[in-house]
Amino acid sequence: MRNRHTRMAISGGVVAVAAVLAGCGQADTGSDGARTESPATSSASSTTVMSGPPTSGPSTSVPSQAATNSSRATSSEPDDSGQPSQGARCDSGDIDVALGKGDAAAGSSYAPLRFRNTGGTACELAGYPGVSYVAGSDEHQVGPAADRVDAASPTVTLEPGEAAHATVEFVRVRNYPAAACEPTGVTGLRVYLPGETDSTVVSHSGTGCAGNDMSGSQLTVKPVQPGAGGH
Repeated sequence: MRNRHTRMAISGGVVAVAAVLAGCGQADTGSDGARTESPATSSASSTTVMSGPPTSGPSTSVPSQAATNSSRATSSEPDDSGQPSQGARCDSGDIDVALGKGDAAAGSSYAPLRFRNTGGTACELAGYPGVSYVAGSDEHQVGPAADRVDAASPTVTLEPGEAAHATVEFVRVRNYPAAACEPTGVTGLRVYLPGETDSTVVSHSGTGCAGNDMSGSQLTVKPVQPGAGGH
């Protein structure tokens, strides 16, 4: 009997332990799944919420559009760098060009190319004019255009009636071998104001070099300077 009661006690203890374990198992696998969510599942759920519609909501799109409009308004504003405006540059239609009297030197002569403001408002000149010989009724170019002489190049403001000048050097053709120079009679100078594409022809009779293989320049020009220059 003692053995039977012992076996029954042990059996009852095993059943009790099994019941406890069964109860624990039910707690871990509840029907709402709250306890069965792993950290990875919870994190994925959080990521899904953050990657939803808020990026296209009004609070995001409105500031973006405002920034775009502001950028366009800034780029369309006029430049406030303080540089002279395009209209301040002297236009060929308002400038009278003439060749003044100059001086002679060994092998060359010099004369001021004058620019007088005939317009009604002030304008500015700066840099080098373009200069070349022309000949014939069609005023075709004779030989290479004038080379530039390196010198200070100020910005010259011309009030109505005032003049500026650029000194031109005319090299005598006898300084070059005739075969290389190809001496040719000329009737004038074609002149371009600095920065202009329209030209003016100034009367100047003489002899130039039509050849392009000379070892020097038949004409040189300095940048525009204040005053009429010469005599």
